[in-house]
Amino acid sequence: MIVSASYRTDIPAFYGEWFRERLRAGHCMVANPYGSRPYRVALTADAVDGFVFWTRNVAPFLPALEEVTARRLPFIVQYTATGYPREWERATLPADAAIAQMRALATAYGQRAVVWRYDPILFADGMDADWHRATFRRMAQALAGAVDEAVVSILAPYRKTMRNLDRAAQHRGLAWRVPEPEESAPLLGDLAQIARESGMRLTLCAQPDRLTKDVASAACIDARRLSDVAGRDIMARVKGNRPGCLCAESRDIGRYDTCPHGCAYCYAVADHDKARRTHRAHDPAAESLSPAAR
Repeated sequence: MIVSASYRTDIPAFYGEWFRERLRAGHCMVANPYGSRPYRVALTADAVDGFVFWTRNVAPFLPALEEVTARRLPFIVQYTATGYPREWERATLPADAAIAQMRALATAYGQRAVVWRYDPILFADGMDADWHRATFRRMAQALAGAVDEAVVSILAPYRKTMRNLDRAAQHRGLAWRVPEPEESAPLLGDLAQIARESGMRLTLCAQPDRLTKDVASAACIDARRLSDVAGRDIMARVKGNRPGCLCAESRDIGRYDTCPHGCAYCYAVADHDKARRTHRAHDPAAESLSPAAR
């Protein structure tokens, strides 16, 4: 079993102590996002084939990575870094700091253990296609040799995401929009070329309607990459979460509405104030990441 930690929240940035406690205990409890009924996920070496960690700040999690490595369990870090203005990302690391962390991870654990996510691509005032080309080029050049894949998607907001985006836009007097595929296609083609120039391939996360000849579908839970990290075959069937998703089957141990980063476009948080309160009330010694999953 591959364990995802987590596309529902940033466990490495905010819940690393809890993860270490659960790793030592050999299990955790997880609330089903549909109805909150809890279930048990084993975290022992004989139950876990590997981990996929999702984060915007891995520094607090480095001791946990050492413990995972000591158990001879492979892992991949899906690291999101976009360099967006504070209007849209009010509490994330600056791009240069995020790049430094990714380079350090690659040095310590190898290039195949790190994937850069420039995701999602948000079109807003002051952030048009040319802005994204320039920002992506600057970051890709800084990451050359450290990562071999850059995952992107064009923002396709859920209803709760639209509310947060509208609230942020109104507060700052800005506007945002979702481009049509014919507008995003030239940008994706250019980003693919920029990525190639820096030794990366560009992949698109679960947006089959926006694929171009230069861009492949992403497998964010990637058993083949995990196998490369492990030095052995890790077998897992493809079981995507939505059309166009090529992710391998996994168990996610996170919980929605628990990440306090405050990104306006985040699909995993409906209420940023509630997420911050939940984080403050978190008990690292609990079986579950939040009390509702006990």
